[in-house]
Amino acid sequence: MYPGAELVPHGQRAATMAVTIGAPPDQVWPWLVQLGGDRGGWYSWDRLDNGGRPSATRVHPEWQDLALGDYVKYWTGNGPVDAWQVAALEPNRFLGLRGLRDLRGHMLDPAQPRPPAYTEGLWAFLLNGQPDGRTRLVISGYQTLRPRWLERFANYWLYPPVVWPMQARMLGVLKRNIERAAQPRAQAVAPPRPPSPDTARAHRAAPKLAANRWPPDTKVDA
Repeated sequence: MYPGAELVPHGQRAATMAVTIGAPPDQVWPWLVQLGGDRGGWYSWDRLDNGGRPSATRVHPEWQDLALGDYVKYWTGNGPVDAWQVAALEPNRFLGLRGLRDLRGHMLDPAQPRPPAYTEGLWAFLLNGQPDGRTRLVISGYQTLRPRWLERFANYWLYPPVVWPMQARMLGVLKRNIERAAQPRAQAVAPPRPPSPDTARAHRAAPKLAANRWPPDTKVDA
């Protein structure tokens, strides 16, 4: 069961996309924490979703302070505006961003009853650590859109041609950037390679060969 269903009342499971990243979860998590139009961007096509501002290509320590209730911003022609609220935060494991607005774009209070027309969704990032040290990043969530006819229209005609390509690009860029950053770290902490069986046998045999080469009573002139 994908986490976060309780955060979107009457929500339907959103489409799921995933990628395997060659780094452990604690090296993937900082890239997610710095998401945002006024921070690390969205790692997709920046001209389309980040006002032309380039997304981050490294982890920024100054953008690692994210807490429940914070707002992640989206970049518009007038600058950054609040877009998603951090509704779930489990470090190195799960990040859930919730958006709740009426159809005019005004933010709504999740503690209040929903109006007849609104859109609500949880955009979530789940990190599953693998036995080999890699991470399976799964993006999914829950969504609802009222009235229902508009929800059906969005599910068939909006999300597939618009949202899915942008998110696929995001996954690809994250994988590339994180794996590039992880390579120097892996090289720096790599343990010394143990000798191969052939090398080990050669070392053990060397003293015997040296002893057998010259008998004890043989004098060797320099």
